[in-house]
Amino acid sequence: MRYEGAIYRPPSEAGSLILQATIGCSHNRCTFCISFKTKKYRERELEEIFQDIKSASRYAKGVYRVFLADGDAMSMGTEKLLAVLDKLYETFPLLERVGVFANAQNFLDKSMEELRQLKEAGLGIVYMGVETGNEELLSWIRKGVSRAEMIKAGQKGREAGFVLSVTAINGLGGYEKMAEHAHDTATLLNEIDPEYLGLLTLMVCEGTPIARQVERKLFQVPEPFDMLKEIEMMLEPLELSNCIFRCNHASNYLPLKGTLPQDKQRLLESLRSVTRSGDTRRIRPEFLRGL
Repeated sequence: MRYEGAIYRPPSEAGSLILQATIGCSHNRCTFCISFKTKKYRERELEEIFQDIKSASRYAKGVYRVFLADGDAMSMGTEKLLAVLDKLYETFPLLERVGVFANAQNFLDKSMEELRQLKEAGLGIVYMGVETGNEELLSWIRKGVSRAEMIKAGQKGREAGFVLSVTAINGLGGYEKMAEHAHDTATLLNEIDPEYLGLLTLMVCEGTPIARQVERKLFQVPEPFDMLKEIEMMLEPLELSNCIFRCNHASNYLPLKGTLPQDKQRLLESLRSVTRSGDTRRIRPEFLRGL
């Protein structure tokens, strides 16, 4: 297997074979993200991808899941992506699922017929970064889509039959937009109704536009207990039908997990217990946080 640059994958793909189908991110303009700034986006040639699949075939009996990197491999042309999926299932007889990162524009650019073809070909789970449901913040972080387009993309993915795992970022609105970020993200998620929701906490990475905003005192990152209060504000209006919720990423101050809606009150009580205590020993220290 050959890899170019740093490789990122969702925590749930820790045991997956990672196949780099594209290099970088087709959007690569988000103000908070540092992951793919050193890479110029391109699709790898099918011949190269097939060579990597062949080189991994020696492990065929141990491959149950494959994750397609890089930042949004779903941006790859549909016919090419279908060819990759066919080769993967042909090579790994025990393969159960293929996953991929996607951004909203990837869903918008493909027809429903194309999406359903990909689903039928074995693309099982798609990870999409929502980040926020607030219109102004989506523009500020240069996400590239409007709130309405984000909702349409998520609903399109669900309608096509994919398991949809979305992420949002706690603290992205700072203090000024905290209430709007929490409320608008919750209502956007209600419209999409994903199967999985991962809540990350903002990490300000050196060299990003948002870091420069912090340096110039144009953006103030909320303190840890205020971050937790924002999570409470986001959970309260959430009305999801059956969603596995995770807030246990290395960036989070307080590990939380459950299934919504049934665990909603338990999660809110856990948050309130910690925030009311003000006990810093109950939250992750800054030096242990990571991307």
